[in-house]
Amino acid sequence: MTGAPAPWRFDAIGTTWEIVTEHRLPTAVRDEVSSRIDEFDRTWSRFRVDSAVTALGRSGGTIPAPADAVPMLDALAALSKATQGAVNPLIGASLDALGYDAGYTLHDHGALPAPADWRQRLTWDEGRLALIEPATIDVGALGKGRLVDLVLGILMRTETGDITVDAGGDLAVRGRPQRIGLEHPFDPRRAIGVWAVTDAALCGSAVNRRSWPSAVGTILHHVLDARTGQPVRTIAATWAVTQDAMIADAVATALFFDGGPRLAHEWGVDWVRMTTDGRVEWSPGCRADLFVRTDRGARTAPASRPNSLEQ
Repeated sequence: MTGAPAPWRFDAIGTTWEIVTEHRLPTAVRDEVSSRIDEFDRTWSRFRVDSAVTALGRSGGTIPAPADAVPMLDALAALSKATQGAVNPLIGASLDALGYDAGYTLHDHGALPAPADWRQRLTWDEGRLALIEPATIDVGALGKGRLVDLVLGILMRTETGDITVDAGGDLAVRGRPQRIGLEHPFDPRRAIGVWAVTDAALCGSAVNRRSWPSAVGTILHHVLDARTGQPVRTIAATWAVTQDAMIADAVATALFFDGGPRLAHEWGVDWVRMTTDGRVEWSPGCRADLFVRTDRGARTAPASRPNSLEQ
């Protein structure tokens, strides 16, 4: 940045945002950003009693399709296909059953698989969004990334310098490269590597971000396999880098399952992930500096084979 950076921090959609520009954003631009975030939340949040998806989910039916319905649900359909049904936009009731509900009760009622036939229950065509029966739509697999893209689009109409939009770790960068630490999922004081991001988005997901005890004392978290309604137990954290935050967010979700790396390759997305037993894996050509164990200490990962994290 040519001058002192001007950060704007605020809380929205359940996370802390930080927008950094070269100059303080005008009030009109801040108001437009805030309005767009609130509009998105009022449409898609399953945590709000007044949202469009909550109202639709109570009894089913049809509403005019929100502006973001087609790009998000088309991408979710691709995720579902790539992961053989592990990702499913009707997973909301499964999250509710484990306690990650609108009231954040964190009370475990047991696993509930999401409906495997969701493509027959949920449709989005001809300008309409429809559910044939009550169900809870959840776009958490990529929704925050989509909103980062929308906010960045507003800023790029008026700001000509460096821009960073960070929504709780899902971020987009325009201008100078930004070095982003990849937080260790089991120790937030440490990083497993650093990724330099230039004119791109980096999105991540980790099992430690939203976790709580189950009824029998095990730990639950928000990344579920829709086929079982159970939390994922093999992958601890994922990160993905590409041009658009929505696509990066989507791939970060897909990487928790078989099929995620193949989808990332098809979409041209670079990635890193860490398994729950401490191995670090990454895509061919990934430019992240990863701290992996070797005989001579940490170095940049040279290939796409798994390695053990230096402890």
